[in-house]
Order: sequence, then C-alpha cells, then structure tokens
Amino acid sequence: MNMEWREGNQIRLLENGEEFFPQVFGAIQRAQHSLLLETFILFEDEVGKALHAELLAAAERGVKIEMMVDGYGSPDLSDEFVHSLTSLGVRFLYYDPRPPLMGMRTNLFRRLHRKIVVIDGVIAFVGGINYSAEHNASYGPEAKQDYAVQVKGPIVDDIARYVQQEMGSEQKQRRWWDHRSHRPARNASPGDAQVLLVYRDNDSHRDDIEQHYIEMLKSAKQDVIIANAYFFPGYRLLREMRQAARRGVRVRLIVQGEPDMPIVKVGAELLYNYLVEGGVEVYEYCRRPLHAKIAVQDTQWSTVGSSNLDPLSLSLNLEANLIIHDSDFNQQVRDNLEGLLSADCQRVLESQLPKRNWWQLSKNIVVFHFLRHFPAIAGWLPAHTPKLTQVTAPVQPEMETQDRIETENGEAKS
Repeated sequence: MNMEWREGNQIRLLENGEEFFPQVFGAIQRAQHSLLLETFILFEDEVGKALHAELLAAAERGVKIEMMVDGYGSPDLSDEFVHSLTSLGVRFLYYDPRPPLMGMRTNLFRRLHRKIVVIDGVIAFVGGINYSAEHNASYGPEAKQDYAVQVKGPIVDDIARYVQQEMGSEQKQRRWWDHRSHRPARNASPGDAQVLLVYRDNDSHRDDIEQHYIEMLKSAKQDVIIANAYFFPGYRLLREMRQAARRGVRVRLIVQGEPDMPIVKVGAELLYNYLVEGGVEVYEYCRRPLHAKIAVQDTQWSTVGSSNLDPLSLSLNLEANLIIHDSDFNQQVRDNLEGLLSADCQRVLESQLPKRNWWQLSKNIVVFHFLRHFPAIAGWLPAHTPKLTQVTAPVQPEMETQDRIETENGEAKS
C-alpha cells in the first residue's frame, strides 16, 4: 500500500500521558461505529484498566472494535482482561505470540511497535505512547517523556485502511510492482495542513522512515532538531547529519541522559565523537527517561511516530510515523523541544569526548562498519513469518446453562 500526501488536515501535538490518554479515552467515549487500535504495550495497570473500561463501554453500545497488541510487548494480559472484551464481540489479535523458552520471550525480532488509534474513520492518533502508567508524571522519576499526534481530515482514511489491511480485516491490494524497491512519496507542492503516513515493514517498505529522515537532512536550510530515545542509526543517516552541519545548518540531537536501559546510552556514546567533531550539537535529556521519536526541520517539516533511530526500528520492527508539513505544528514541536533543551538537557562538549587512542579508533571502526552493513545483517536474523492470532470469545457459563436447560426441556417434551 503506497501512501500519498493528503491536504486539509487538522493536527495537534500531544505530550505524555497527561495529554494523550484523556484525548484518546474521550474519543472512544464518543465513538459511534468503529474503533481500530494497535499498540506495542498494553499493561493491566491503572492506564490499561481505564482503556479496558472504555472499550467495554463502547462495545456494549454496539461499536465495532478491532485491536492488535504485540506478543512480545504485551505478554501478560490475563484471560479475564481479554475474554471480557471478546465476549462482547471485540476482535482481539496478538501479533506473533510465540511461546516462551525456559521462561524467556523468544519473539525478539520483527515486533509490532506501532501505536495507532482510529475512531469512526474521523479521528486518528499516531505516536510513541503505549498504554501503561509509566507515561504519566505520577509514575515518578521513571516516567517517560513522549509524544503523539491527533489528526482529523483526509489522512485518517489512509491510516484506517492501512490498519485494517495489517489486521487482515481488509484484503491487501498486492501488485507485481509492489515488490520493487520502493521510495516514499515526495511532496510536490509543500504547504500547510499536509500529512503523509509513512510506515516500515519487512516487505516493500523496509527503509521508508529512514529515507524520509535522510531526505529531510539533505534539504534542510537552517535548523534541525531530532529527539530520539534509542539512537544508533545507520551510517547514511549519521553522514547526512554531519553533512548538514558542515554546510551551516544547525543540527541538534537530543538523546537519553537518564536511560531506561543503560545499554542505550553506551551505544549512543560510541557515536558522540563522530557527530560532535562534525559540528552536530548533541544533548542529553536528564530529567527522566526519554521515549520520544520526534523531529523538526526549518519552518514546515516535522515528524512524530513510533520509530526510533536504532537497528530494531529501522531494520526489523513494524513502525508508523506521520510526516507533517504545517508551519503552526512545526512551531508547536519546535517550542516544545526548545523548552526541553533549555530546561532539562546538558550539551555534550568536545572536551568531554573520549580521548583519541588506538582502542577508541578500533571501536569506532567496528561500530561504523556494523552500522553501514546492518540492514544486510538483519536479513540473517530469524525470519519466520509472524502470525496474527485472534483470541476467540469464551463460551459464557450462563449460555451453557441455558442451552442445557433447553435441551433437557426438549428431551422431556419428547
């Protein structure tokens, strides 16, 4: 499914759970006909239970609900949690729910990492926020900093059709030329209120999101800010960041300073020398774990979505971002990120970089060769065809009792 730029949309930036969850739950409360939902993580905590209650209420008033969660990211949902939904007609899918091996989850690669909601084909949400309490400030110092986008307009139809095809509720339109090398749609007439859905799969759209970042860096004239939680991209993207900085574009990168996983910072630090010495300004966000996947360029271009800039997101996971051309939205994103930079970030100075030595040089050589060839390496990783497993509705005890009574009465009458 190839996407096109859509005109005439209404776009709103949502920051963290405090803004995201009320908007999503409110939209579910107003749902009349249909609801599509995809997420990587759905926990049975206060947020997950609140979503569950809204879905039950919508299903009870006749809204057709289809939802899909990742088998790796959401492995511990109780039968009661799921079956209470399916018993009301909710179509509930697990993406690749592989059995554990010696207590370990084995579905490590090619995860469903998208976070999308579409309601009545009228309003959609796309971003990086999962359904868990750790996206609310009340969670404490480990609460995540993240973003999503609320959209209305023609782009919603594209998002809905895409999700339905991925869930198997609408047949994919496959043509022989879809298997050729694909390049994402260009915006022939840049303006305001324009939105493009860009996704990454393991078929014919393997590098669309990465390619949009690269093209954005190539075309930047003044300023680029990238805030990304898990930053370990391919060599081409790193090279374009340096190239932009060298021709006078101010390129700022915000990464985790207080990571939720220590290995994340170790990986990013291996790239500091290359970026900082090339003129890229690198900042560490130190207030709490950064979970953002967001960027802004010049005065119109921006993106928000689920895709990190690391090997999993760029080469293996199923991801979705919105690319947005809109001056007002661009300013919203810019103001927000400038606030983070001024209040909660520390710049990585050249004097703080690891000293040049043979060990450091050897590490960098290995890292860059790995990054340059990672897409090919990823092709060697386990490549089973992930399965969509639908949870069937349970047989209700009261229905069994009624059937038995009716059978007994029928036998007695005969």
